[in-house]
Amino acid sequence: MSTTDAGLHHAGFHEASANAIAAGPPLPGQDVPGAPHSPLRAAAAGRLFRHAVRRLPVRVAVAGGERLGAGGPEAPLMRIERPGDFFHRLGADGKIGFGEAYLAGDWSSPDLAELLTRFAAQLPSLVPAPLQVLRRWVDATQPGSERNTTSGARRNIHRHYDLSNEFFAAFLDETMTYSGAPLRPGDDLEAAQLSKLDSMLDLAGVRSGTRMLEIGTGWGSLAIRAARRGASVTTVTLSEQQRRLAVERVRAAGLDDVVDVQLRDYREVEGRYDAVVSIEMIEAVGWEYWPSYFATLDRLLVDGGRASIQAITMPHDRLLATRDSYTWIHKYVFPGGLLPSVRVVERNVEVNTGMALAERRGFGPGYAETLRRWRERLAERHSAVAELGLGRTLPRVWEFYLAYSEAGFRSGYLDVWQFGLHKTARR
Repeated sequence: MSTTDAGLHHAGFHEASANAIAAGPPLPGQDVPGAPHSPLRAAAAGRLFRHAVRRLPVRVAVAGGERLGAGGPEAPLMRIERPGDFFHRLGADGKIGFGEAYLAGDWSSPDLAELLTRFAAQLPSLVPAPLQVLRRWVDATQPGSERNTTSGARRNIHRHYDLSNEFFAAFLDETMTYSGAPLRPGDDLEAAQLSKLDSMLDLAGVRSGTRMLEIGTGWGSLAIRAARRGASVTTVTLSEQQRRLAVERVRAAGLDDVVDVQLRDYREVEGRYDAVVSIEMIEAVGWEYWPSYFATLDRLLVDGGRASIQAITMPHDRLLATRDSYTWIHKYVFPGGLLPSVRVVERNVEVNTGMALAERRGFGPGYAETLRRWRERLAERHSAVAELGLGRTLPRVWEFYLAYSEAGFRSGYLDVWQFGLHKTARR
């Protein structure tokens, strides 16, 4: 997916796109708001933070000399450079404030992913149980403007994927595949991504002559791979920039006669297909639309057809506890996003489709390694990314986002699954 630094050039936003977003939440490259002032909340946040880290295997060095954490000399280090601002942000909104404090430079770490992994491993118990019942009154809730209606989904996808094709090319491999791969240390990233694509096509039974629908085009890697098997492919996306580059890549591969790249919501797709494939698109659907998503897969599949879905998942109890929460990732990276649980997938297949879950494969550790490679590649191309003109905060936003996600997989809090679904053939 990635290109050389010399191949990166200024892209920015289309003028109309920038105007459409200007009134919404902060763009990834915008400066972080100044620290709020709330002494009582800051004092409470300080007590909770100290309680949370006292048994964690980390080291916390607070400016002024205070030392916290239960980690030894080799434990990951967190430096709180501006404790006043840090605790004020944490007190104003713990979920968002912790990440904003990192963006603002209130705290730092020489081993960010490892530090966040230690926090993620204890995530359910960081806040004392008696205080967890207050979540519904303390947590910010997702704004109605970010619901994944047909118009809301377009805005949400636009804010994430239309950032800049050149930006994503800075850290992805040559296939431009922006999803987890079953990658092990020392493996070639591109080869692992191609193996993942083949695995998804195999689950859906894609071969020569297959009429295949892809929900979530990305930059065209799966569509190209399927077409080279002899399939005729319709692929849909809500990202204008993704569609533009996918069309170019399909044309360059000489496959534009068998691959149709459409700017279309999955709910608006018509026709019937032998196979439907969707890789890490369900995370952008939203919990209230998951039944519609699965019903759409079922409606579009012919009897006897097959589907494959790759999904990042979280524990079901955590999903139920946090599904309405508004987080740092929503605000700065991926508005409207929500990870399903395995139980959500199983239940929706059972209730909202005529399909059966035939196979399931997981590779969470491989996703952690994928994210580590992306984070390292992005750091290596820091100067080229800066030349894209997307804002001085953007590299720090994505450093934190990729490390935060890596920590989720490394700790086992997050996982990723490929689901193979078969639609019963009517007699």
